[in-house]
Amino acid sequence: MTFNFDQGIDRRHSDSLKWNKYGDDVLPLWVADTDFRSPDCIIDALTARVQHGVFGYGTTPHDFIAIACQRMQQRYGWQVQPEWLVVLPGVVSGLNLAVRAFTDAQQSTIAPTPIYPPFRLAAKLAGRPQRNAQMRLEQGRWLMDLDALAPQLDGSEKLLMLCHPHNPCGTVWRRDELEAQLAFARRHNLIVCSDEIHSDLILEPDLKHIPFASLSEDAEQRSITLLSPSKTFNIAGLGASLAIIPNAELRERFNQTRKGIVPEVDILALVAACAAWRDGQPWLDAQLDYLRGNRDWLVNAVNQLPGLQMQSPEATYLGWINARKLSVASPALFFEKHGLGFSPGRDFGDDAFIRINFGCTRATLEDALQRMQRALATLA
Repeated sequence: MTFNFDQGIDRRHSDSLKWNKYGDDVLPLWVADTDFRSPDCIIDALTARVQHGVFGYGTTPHDFIAIACQRMQQRYGWQVQPEWLVVLPGVVSGLNLAVRAFTDAQQSTIAPTPIYPPFRLAAKLAGRPQRNAQMRLEQGRWLMDLDALAPQLDGSEKLLMLCHPHNPCGTVWRRDELEAQLAFARRHNLIVCSDEIHSDLILEPDLKHIPFASLSEDAEQRSITLLSPSKTFNIAGLGASLAIIPNAELRERFNQTRKGIVPEVDILALVAACAAWRDGQPWLDAQLDYLRGNRDWLVNAVNQLPGLQMQSPEATYLGWINARKLSVASPALFFEKHGLGFSPGRDFGDDAFIRINFGCTRATLEDALQRMQRALATLA
């Protein structure tokens, strides 16, 4: 079976958040959805459901829950019970619910920095203080320095928010690193919310995703795991996600916080999610091969440009580019003026960086590189 990830699809007039943000003169490489056509198994399943013609209120999505439990067992050896699962319309809503359910106004969250912006925003919107564990570059990998954070803690901390794999740095946490995070959580009596939405997008063939909650019974009982097929299969506009919460008390608090605020999941989103996890693996394998090629090409190209540096991400289709050496006030605004729409590092916690989305055709990346070269030439 072959898949064409070089196929260019015009998204400028498709209600695309990514492509509608800028005018036609700016190439968008920012928000984390890809430009790839979703697999036929999803399109076929949606077509069949639409042909039914009736779209009333849905009920408990038994198929989605069963498929999710089976997937956790087959991929990670993690035995998940159906009653642990809470179906959500998006992982971001799960982040916000976790902050509101497990902290009060006087309690702090802990998150890495830089970090995916909704981690920061979830604390801000709930009026909770947030302490940041700095990500540091060590031997080509971005790692979280919890030891440096520990002396700053005052006992008000309640929730440790993990991004696993990490966005924007692309780190895949090894078992010993996860064990250290668990030990930190145990030592400071923390609940752990682990966003694992990118767990299918491991680019290094010799690395495997290890769910935080699968480490031990203790990890399981203090954790909320957030998952979705949305990033993997480019169905983010069809929001179907999961919170896996083994601890009954935590699950009840989470569900109580959700009531009347977060809606149930769209019936077409559930159809798409089931098809993705049930039948989408061949397409995913091919996509990973294509993304590895994009990543390797991009890292080599960026590191030859003056003033820019990029480590090779171990996972995701997102690159974290250090532009600190450029003599510009804001790298993101500088490149935008030259026709490139990157995610500003400021949104993640460091304005000296930009985040690039390489989940696109190679032709799009080549266009981006030419624009970057022309932009940098203006600084010479």
